[in-house]
Amino acid sequence: MRGKLRWWIISLVTLGTILNYLARSTLSVAAPTIKAEFHMSTEQYSWVVLAFQASYTIMQTVAGTILDALGTRLGFFIFAVGWALANMAHGFATGWQSLAFFRSLLGATEAAAIPAGAKSVSEWFPAKERPLATSFFQMGTSVGNMIAPPIVAFAILAWNWQAAFLITGALSLVWAGLWWWGYRAPSEHPALSDEERALIETGHNNDVKDKPATRMAVLKSRSFWAIATPRFLSEPAWQTFNFFIPLYLATVWNLDLKGIAMWAWLPFLAADFGSLAAGLLPNWLIKRGAGLISSRKITMTIGALFMIGPACIGLATSPGVAIALFCVGGFAHQMLNGALITLCTDVFDSRTVGTASGMAGSAAWIGGMLFTVLIGKSADQFGYDPLFVALACFDLIAAVVLWSLLRQKKA
Repeated sequence: MRGKLRWWIISLVTLGTILNYLARSTLSVAAPTIKAEFHMSTEQYSWVVLAFQASYTIMQTVAGTILDALGTRLGFFIFAVGWALANMAHGFATGWQSLAFFRSLLGATEAAAIPAGAKSVSEWFPAKERPLATSFFQMGTSVGNMIAPPIVAFAILAWNWQAAFLITGALSLVWAGLWWWGYRAPSEHPALSDEERALIETGHNNDVKDKPATRMAVLKSRSFWAIATPRFLSEPAWQTFNFFIPLYLATVWNLDLKGIAMWAWLPFLAADFGSLAAGLLPNWLIKRGAGLISSRKITMTIGALFMIGPACIGLATSPGVAIALFCVGGFAHQMLNGALITLCTDVFDSRTVGTASGMAGSAAWIGGMLFTVLIGKSADQFGYDPLFVALACFDLIAAVVLWSLLRQKKA
């Protein structure tokens, strides 16, 4: 373990992210079953999704601030216990209104995951290792989505849809205990060697200088808006993949629960490779002369270009072709999103990374929330195809915004 503790730490963060996304993805897989039992329309389902998104959006900024105030260990533990219990409560819903209420509780408590991951990376890794560390925990988002279809489908077929929420929530509760036992800041961890501590501290000392170190400085920073605006534009794609792929497969291709379980996990497997690309490509670019910030911007732009793939889903001639294009989209989004999350750890002080990441996350989820309203209003009437084209356009615009606003190394 000597010299490798930071990678064990990020593995613990990644496991938490996996269970966070498993919990939130339980509803999307169970949606066809729950919609039938509660006689829900797509618009009513979109309001349930919106309840999660609204509370998540508001709480990302709050959660980031709490993490900076309480510290990563205690702050993330509190939120993890909260999302575990909130997810289990879904099993007691009796209609779409109560389901939306429990969904809002889940959104409020799950909001800490990405800010906590970014803060952990900022605390434990030098700048040169942050893209790979970020991609590592970000892979947890797609792994959680990937394993949800088989786990949830099995629980529903073996027992009922309520059992699916109880099982996925209980797993998160177990992880919360592991987190409390295993995580410490580098300055407090008894197992951290002097050699590895020196590496982490040296990396921090060589980092970008003059970073915004207060909440107001973050908000006034051009760098913040250079990250927050692209996240606002790009997040609708990921949330559409998260919440609507099973419904799309059921509605457009008439797949049953077993068919959905067979296909719906594949885009999130592809997303893992996108996260890995976001971790490896920046260092490859830096070795060939690109600057620290430029390497992140190039990575984000390549991901945005790949979003042209899911824009063509309307041309699909089979569910297999549609899923293949969703796979391109999963890869693309996680590649560009990994670059944007890493930028937060690059351009903000470690004392405000949680706050900055949380506020950027709130901007992202406002975009996702607005797009969910659009889906709820238009999917039944016009279908999904125009929406997928719009997602690609948003990401291409996001790349232009990033290059226009983030022109220099200092914030």
